[in-house]
Amino acid sequence: MLSITIAKRQFNLDKDSVRQAVAAVLPEPITDHYVVIDGRRFPPKQVLALTTGVDRADVTTHHARRTLRRLGFTTGRKSDDSWPAPDRAEWPHGGQEAAALRPHRGRWIAQRGLEVLVSAETPQEVMAWLARHDIEGTVVFRVPVEPDETQGATGLGLW
Repeated sequence: MLSITIAKRQFNLDKDSVRQAVAAVLPEPITDHYVVIDGRRFPPKQVLALTTGVDRADVTTHHARRTLRRLGFTTGRKSDDSWPAPDRAEWPHGGQEAAALRPHRGRWIAQRGLEVLVSAETPQEVMAWLARHDIEGTVVFRVPVEPDETQGATGLGLW
C-alpha cells in the first residue's frame, strides 16, 4: 500500500486498485509520458484520475509517473521508445512490430506506424476511440492469437 497526497487529500493506493480502476477503460492518446498496465499504455494522469477521482489539473505528469512507478508499474516516454531487437533480423521492421503487437494478441487495435494507439475487445470500441480523439490515418485490425489464424502470421514472431 502506498500513501500519497494530491490536492491536500490523502490516498492509499495499491497495484490491484489501479488495475481495477482502468480495467474497463480505453487509454487516451499518449502525448509523451505513459504507464504500462496489463500490456496497455495509459497517460499517467488519466490513471491517477480514474484511481483517485481527483481532477487531472491537481497532479503533474511527473508526480503521476513517480507514484505509479513506486507501485511497480513500468513507465516510459514515447520520445525515448526503442523496442528490443529480436534475434532474427529478417522479421518485418527488425521485429519491432512483433514486439509492439505481442501484448495485444486476440484484441482489436489501431496502429500508426509501429505505435499501437489503442487496444480494445471490439472493432467498434477502437473506431469510437479514434473518432472521439479525432485520429485518422491508422490501420485497424485484430491481432491473431494463434499462428494458424492468419496466413503468414508466424513470420511476425508473435508466438
